[in-house]
Amino acid sequence: MAKEQKQVDAITDMERDFAQWYTDVCTKAELIGYTSVKGIFILRPYGYAIWENIQQALDQRFKATGHCNVSMPMLIPESLLQKEKDHIEGFAPECAWVTMGGSEKLEERLCVRPTSETLFCEHWSKIVHSWRDLPMLYNQWCSVMRWEKTTRPFLRHREFLWQEGHTLHATPEEAIEETERMLDIYADVCENLLAMPVVKGVKTDKEKFAGAERTYTLECMMHDRKALQNGTSHYFGDGFAKAFDISFSDRDNQRRTPYETSWGITTRTIGGLIMTHGDNHGLVLPPRVAPTQVVVIPVAQHKPGVIDAASALCGRLQDAGIRVKMDASDNSPGWKFAEYEMKGVPLRVEIGPKDMDKAQCVLVRRDNGEKTFIPLSGLEEAVKNCLEEIQANLFAKAKRNLDEHTFDISTPEEAKAIVEGEGGFLRSKWCGSRECEEAMKERAGVSSRCLPFAQSGTEGTCPVCGKKCTTDIYWGVAY
Repeated sequence: MAKEQKQVDAITDMERDFAQWYTDVCTKAELIGYTSVKGIFILRPYGYAIWENIQQALDQRFKATGHCNVSMPMLIPESLLQKEKDHIEGFAPECAWVTMGGSEKLEERLCVRPTSETLFCEHWSKIVHSWRDLPMLYNQWCSVMRWEKTTRPFLRHREFLWQEGHTLHATPEEAIEETERMLDIYADVCENLLAMPVVKGVKTDKEKFAGAERTYTLECMMHDRKALQNGTSHYFGDGFAKAFDISFSDRDNQRRTPYETSWGITTRTIGGLIMTHGDNHGLVLPPRVAPTQVVVIPVAQHKPGVIDAASALCGRLQDAGIRVKMDASDNSPGWKFAEYEMKGVPLRVEIGPKDMDKAQCVLVRRDNGEKTFIPLSGLEEAVKNCLEEIQANLFAKAKRNLDEHTFDISTPEEAKAIVEGEGGFLRSKWCGSRECEEAMKERAGVSSRCLPFAQSGTEGTCPVCGKKCTTDIYWGVAY
């Protein structure tokens, strides 16, 4: 029992220190490990298994929409990056450079890819000739490196895993349609797999991706009411294509310049999962993304038949397509309960001698702690129904947090009072000027999150300059 108590005490209460609570969960739930290089982390097996489930869900959707996976090099010559001026200027502070090859100094510095637009463009300039070659629908799963000054597990890594989609189209309309379609795929995975409600919108020019004409974003609210950008999709227009001399012959044999997109989501999504659903007992995982959906715990396992009964339940659930494991280790049941609560396993199934006598087992939900007794004959149906209820409840709880902490504001002072109090998303009108956007940062401590797709169409006034306007905008404090 002392070991069990120590494990629970190791997590700082989120109400006392949310940042430390988050770090505790990352390490105690065995999601991540530290290395000797600051900002470069190890994804431990449990953390990587969550990423694999996200990856699988996205990859299926990408392939269903005609995209192919490719692999681009890790190193980019400096001269190649320089071809797109706005792009390199945006990434210059975060670039890591290779200057030596073995014991010899390189003639040209090589950048460890922070993103791969230039690599895709160089490749396309060599293989795209005709309208028949379009569209190019590519995606790659890889790691990238950005030399962040301040690092945190999952949220800010210097090296992190992601996918980056890159596509090339004959017309701007096709490219914009692609950009919006991919954002919808991200939103589908966030809401239906990860139980994370999203606000979909467009970034302001100040906040858009370097080199993009338009950046679409998903903004999610964390438990502490801060914003997490969780998936972006960019429309580049023809800027990159012109910089890299990419052109094609159209159906009338006229030379045209194609239009490009890129879109990506990263392992910071796991950080979002933790901060959306976690509690003071540790991680809470939605069943659809959980590596283990059900853990079977034999109680009084030293007594005859208990291990066999638990193993039989485990086998039945496996046959029903549920991701399940049994823990028959010599740790106490109490220790096991705390361990799997920490790891966020959605559902615990317990069976002991008394349950066997009654032909029943016990289900314990991770999201609310609710305990129910069910007959063994109805195991599979009960477990499946319970997992769906947990999934729906986690989404509903996160949606309530978003709805109840989204406030309409009319002045920077009002915004500042909210973020310094309980926090949340702030919604207002905006005149569209960069000066007013920067003034909100200076006076209220918030950045623009997005111009939501769901615009109200009503007239109001900009909170900074007072000008009448109709554009809705979301503000917030972001990770």
